[in-house]
Amino acid sequence: MSSTPHSGSSLIWETAPAATGPGGPASRWPKRGSLPGRCYPRRRESCTQAGPDGRVTVHHAGGDAYAITVRGHAVLVDQPEAAGGQDAAATPTELLVASLASCVAFYAGRYLLRHGLDRPGLAVTAEFTMASDRPARVGDVRLRISVPGPIPAQRRDALLAVASHCTVHNTLRQQPGINIELD
Repeated sequence: MSSTPHSGSSLIWETAPAATGPGGPASRWPKRGSLPGRCYPRRRESCTQAGPDGRVTVHHAGGDAYAITVRGHAVLVDQPEAAGGQDAAATPTELLVASLASCVAFYAGRYLLRHGLDRPGLAVTAEFTMASDRPARVGDVRLRISVPGPIPAQRRDALLAVASHCTVHNTLRQQPGINIELD
């Protein structure tokens, strides 16, 4: 993965040793309205209104692609061409890492806002590698927080502490119960 150079401060938070993982742009997207379960303002009755516990629906979208809908928002996942997909979108594994990175960005952004520091230009870059043993899983993740301006020395550790306790990271540290059933 690569990121554009940034002139602000940079903080690093690692869950394990870093390495660069797979990546690539999601260059193709289905036509508007072609994703199952998509919510449109005139058809609110078809939307799933998630409560605090949430609901996510996933539908096959062709080939190795799947459409994910959450509260009327749609996201597509696919596999790279080398793995049999059409590379129309990020993989589920890439979205897992993206969820972690975006959650860290949200928490860091709120910290900056709360302390009167600049938030526009905040970026989080995530690099990951897959584990080399079984079961298949992400082995290492490295996150780099780039803030738009200088961070006072007395705020750096606090910002990292806040960012490292985002909801997604907490969930990965204390695994949720997962029950898979067949209808």
